[in-house]
Amino acid sequence: MEIRGKVGVITGGGSGIGRAVSERLAHDGASIVVADIDDKGGAETVKMIESAGGKAAFVHANVTAIGDVRRMLDTALARFGRLDIVHNNAGIGVGAPGFPDAPPERWHLVVEIDLQAVILGTGLAAPIMQKQGGGVIINTASMAGLYPHRQDAVYGAAKGGVVNFTHSLASWSAERNIRVNCVCPGIVDTPMVRRGLEAATKLGIKSWMPAKIIQPQEIADAVALLVRDDSLFGCSLEVRPSGRQIVEPRPAPGSRKQS
Repeated sequence: MEIRGKVGVITGGGSGIGRAVSERLAHDGASIVVADIDDKGGAETVKMIESAGGKAAFVHANVTAIGDVRRMLDTALARFGRLDIVHNNAGIGVGAPGFPDAPPERWHLVVEIDLQAVILGTGLAAPIMQKQGGGVIINTASMAGLYPHRQDAVYGAAKGGVVNFTHSLASWSAERNIRVNCVCPGIVDTPMVRRGLEAATKLGIKSWMPAKIIQPQEIADAVALLVRDDSLFGCSLEVRPSGRQIVEPRPAPGSRKQS
């Protein structure tokens, strides 16, 4: 898909990966709806895009609320006339003191935001995209969804669900002309990660920060690749400090690669 002239919705766009992806796609010519519960951060992302000559709008959205998700998608249609790209990116971890010592409400919220909201955003975006002829959906999973994640098992379980959900929608490429992929980063240098590290340190938990950490702009590059490359669907794109690797499962029955 050519990014220029398209319209994208990015959840968690107020900081970190979401901000980097919003800026990258806007730089490449897309109009962006930045969705976040952080009004200040979302407004800052929009200002950064507009200052660079791009087009953007902010929507306050709780990605676990059906009404909010509908509203953020409707905003793309109302402000920019279409919906081509959805990046289900918003996410959290259990954080210190971790599972099972953290309150059960926190475990539940991680699954709600990291997995259920991805399913919700995908399910509500699909009919809109199909009506206009197709689109691209990208989900932020994690390396923790591909391999055991001792530091945060609940986060790993939710991200593993995102990976399987994405792989299971490979057939949408043929059935709906909607490509669904996910990006699986290692540890990324974001405000959320930094806050989690500080909280863990205060509790005397040994630092799990690697010597080399991925920058958000590297994830934005990966997302741009997944948007542009029409041959990729139902795939996970691993992003490590050492580079990127596509993990492509066996295509679902009835799926095909687009030319």
